[in-house]
Amino acid sequence: MQRWRGLEDIPQDWGRSVVTIGSYDGVHRGHQLIIGRTVERARELGVPSVVVTFDPHPSEVVRPGSHPPLLAPHHRRGELMAELGVDALLILPFTAEFSQLSPADFIVKVLVDKLHARTVIEGPNFRFGHRAAGNVAFLAELGATYDYEVEVIDLVVRGTAGGGEAFSSTLVRRLVAEGDMEGAAEILGRPHRVEGIVVRGAQRGRELGYPTANVETLPHTAIPADGVYAGWLTADGERMPAAISVGTNLQFDATERTVEAYAIDRVGLDLYGLHVTVDFLAYVRGMAKFESLDGLLEAIADDVKRARVLTDVYDAEH
Repeated sequence: MQRWRGLEDIPQDWGRSVVTIGSYDGVHRGHQLIIGRTVERARELGVPSVVVTFDPHPSEVVRPGSHPPLLAPHHRRGELMAELGVDALLILPFTAEFSQLSPADFIVKVLVDKLHARTVIEGPNFRFGHRAAGNVAFLAELGATYDYEVEVIDLVVRGTAGGGEAFSSTLVRRLVAEGDMEGAAEILGRPHRVEGIVVRGAQRGRELGYPTANVETLPHTAIPADGVYAGWLTADGERMPAAISVGTNLQFDATERTVEAYAIDRVGLDLYGLHVTVDFLAYVRGMAKFESLDGLLEAIADDVKRARVLTDVYDAEH
């Protein structure tokens, strides 16, 4: 998959293409319907498929300080889109100047002049241009002038997550914030992931016999609710079952919120400075302060046991 950052990265000889535009944070199952149809239509027409997205999130430019927690950084979204068969990903730097583009100017500058859109595929609520004034009806109206068609895909998918609410990035963020990792995974189609560099912490886990990777997560990451989780730690391409702690360390009156993962049954791991990923499978328990060190160690041993069982069952079923 080709990756372009900015309109100037698009090859000058780029021909017709099928395009979809959106933030697509998380590339959840609703998004997958639109992106999958984009790929399918491109193959029907014998042209490339292109996903257009933005960085930073438009809300951060339009309303500074309102950046939503991110479900996946751009490189992860790119990986997921490549798995869906997308041919090119265009990340447009979203600036104050860019936010002033009228819907018509956006269509001409991006879809017509650069991507030579043959078909544009969107959900029914797609909005674009200055003050989000453009909609799918306007997009289709200008398609008659600029020789592209518009296909609207109903992306409403429902399941048990969120009590049956329609799948959306907003719902995933809420479920993650509540610690409902099974609900988040139902919408995403996979466990929720955070990633970052392993940094040195207080090393209390090491002293207790459970050395953890203290992950310095990327800015704006959607972090699950405080608690202990079962999941996986992946480093250097190796995926390891893990017991994961999120929050402040109540036992030692710490104040900094951290994400720490203990790779189950692994001895002698040196992960400092490595970029790792942490996938959250299931909530195990809330954070607690124990009356004794023995009480804490007993709880940790139980956390590890439960995490081992949960990850083994998941792997057996998948």
